[in-house]
Amino acid sequence: MRGWAHQEDFRPAAVLYAVVASLVASVYHAQAAFVALELVEVPAGVFIMGSDETERETAYRLDKAAYGHSVTRERGWYDREPQRRVELDTFSISKTLVTNEAYSVFLKETGHSPPSVTRKEWDGYGLIHAYPRAVPYIWKSPDPPAGRETHPVVMVSYGDAMAYAQWLSGKTGETWRLPSEAEWEKAARGSDGAYFPWGNEYDPDLLNSHDAGPFATVPVGSFPDGASPYGMLDAAGQVFEWTSTPAGNSRHIVKGGSWDDKGCGVCRPAAHDSRLDTIKHILVGFRLIRE
Repeated sequence: MRGWAHQEDFRPAAVLYAVVASLVASVYHAQAAFVALELVEVPAGVFIMGSDETERETAYRLDKAAYGHSVTRERGWYDREPQRRVELDTFSISKTLVTNEAYSVFLKETGHSPPSVTRKEWDGYGLIHAYPRAVPYIWKSPDPPAGRETHPVVMVSYGDAMAYAQWLSGKTGETWRLPSEAEWEKAARGSDGAYFPWGNEYDPDLLNSHDAGPFATVPVGSFPDGASPYGMLDAAGQVFEWTSTPAGNSRHIVKGGSWDDKGCGVCRPAAHDSRLDTIKHILVGFRLIRE
């Protein structure tokens, strides 16, 4: 009898232990329910930001050769890139853009609205692309369009990108945020002011642009030979990327160029462009920095 009494005395403790273990496992599973972002480290120090006259002239000539006109020169697209030396602390930035697969986990857990836009909204943007061009990128549910799981997520506003960063911060217990324009540019070109992530010579085989096709997004990291000096991928072409740097009038700076561009002057890390915060564009995605 004493043995039975001994077992009964410890049964509640055993049950309690099992319950606690189950809860801990559930919490761990919830915390782990995200797609990890591989990081590259960018060392502290000074880098050359912006462009000089020689680089800008190179960009304008590339554009004219590709498009057969000088609209970018006539509109002074690259004249807003004053060259200067900027010092930054060490930081870690995601090697690739946030993918549809990673964004889907966020949507399913939070109930955040999937990437989508109505014809009326799209037409209101006044873009050169007709609405049918946007349709393949529209999500019908929290699951991404079939076959595009590893493509960069697009059709996300500045607020959407910020919401994802906040959610990921809560999941990991770390601080994730959008890079500033300066941080993004250094990660993309290195410290010595190279025109492109790989050097000063434009090579259409090293990025996803309209020069070599396929005129659509492709899986992230598809151009490893086009990596930046620190290993960041898709820093030119693929899609523009939100930064945390405001541009005034409810706009933020975007960097990197896209699959729609050719030339590709606008794909240079020094290129300085912006988008309205609320736009959900097929040419705009994002990557993050971990504090």
